[in-house]
Amino acid sequence: MSDQIINYINKTPKAELHLHIEGSLEPELMFKLSKRNKVEIPFKSVEEIKSAYNFTNLDSFLKIYYEGSKVLIHEEDFFDLTWEYILRCKEDNIVHTEIFFDPQSHLVRGISFDKIINGIDKALRKAEKEFNISSKIIMCFLRHLDEDSCFEVLKEACKYKDKIIGVGLDSSEKGNPPTKFKSLFEKAMEEGFLTVAHAGEEGPPEYIWDSINLLKVKRIDHGVQCLRDEKLVNRLKKDQIPLTVCPLSNVKLCVFEKLENHNLKQMLDKGLRAMVNSDDPAYFGGYLNKNLIDTANALNLELNHVKILIKNSFKSSFLDEKTKNEWLKKIN
Repeated sequence: MSDQIINYINKTPKAELHLHIEGSLEPELMFKLSKRNKVEIPFKSVEEIKSAYNFTNLDSFLKIYYEGSKVLIHEEDFFDLTWEYILRCKEDNIVHTEIFFDPQSHLVRGISFDKIINGIDKALRKAEKEFNISSKIIMCFLRHLDEDSCFEVLKEACKYKDKIIGVGLDSSEKGNPPTKFKSLFEKAMEEGFLTVAHAGEEGPPEYIWDSINLLKVKRIDHGVQCLRDEKLVNRLKKDQIPLTVCPLSNVKLCVFEKLENHNLKQMLDKGLRAMVNSDDPAYFGGYLNKNLIDTANALNLELNHVKILIKNSFKSSFLDEKTKNEWLKKIN
């Protein structure tokens, strides 16, 4: 791959639209917080944590992901977690980020909603003030739980509409179809939240259809299984529905055997509005720039492909049109 492409990726302003803040919990911070909060984790060292990051599928990852989340207890912990990610944004020249958080994995441990949201929000406000990095917060429902428990957390979110712009759907996709959450998403939309959903990562193309038609999503998170359904590809192309693809995550969770097998280039060639994101970077071996560089290298992407991926992120963001256009002009 040419130095020109690497330099372009490093120097160009970027947006990130698929990032789980709990998934940016680096082993060093996990270990530090476990000591600070006197929380036992099944690892004796940072190295031991790192060696556990070998996954066979989504569920094997989630087991460690939820284990790691146990160290997050105080508002300060959620601030520190978010601030560390912001420093990575500065390093990778990310100027706008739209982050997911999973309150249900914390509420069940007795952590209050306001500690979670206020810790995250304070770090993001500081990022805007100090680095001019803008952001949006999206609350995700855990799809392996029942819809009633999700309604409870939606009630909490309604108190923080000044901080939370939308709702999403994550966790174990298999056996938890979007149809399970139709009423929940209808209520969320009534309350004025935008909607997104993980679909077509491990789940079938039908889950993408249902996310579009029933959950009325503005974006599909992942969506890599869409190429199995030609009608779906035509719909995604016609409506330019964004697909927030996470290449290193897809390989780490064995959706693709290796990065060279990834279908991102095919998605671009078919005119789909795909882009690159880091998902859970602490667990999957790379933040946004590494995802872009490694993917460009593995798939022999040209500079024009990389430019399209970065532009697609801004186009698909929840920024206002004026701000989007200002960033798009800078990239051009």
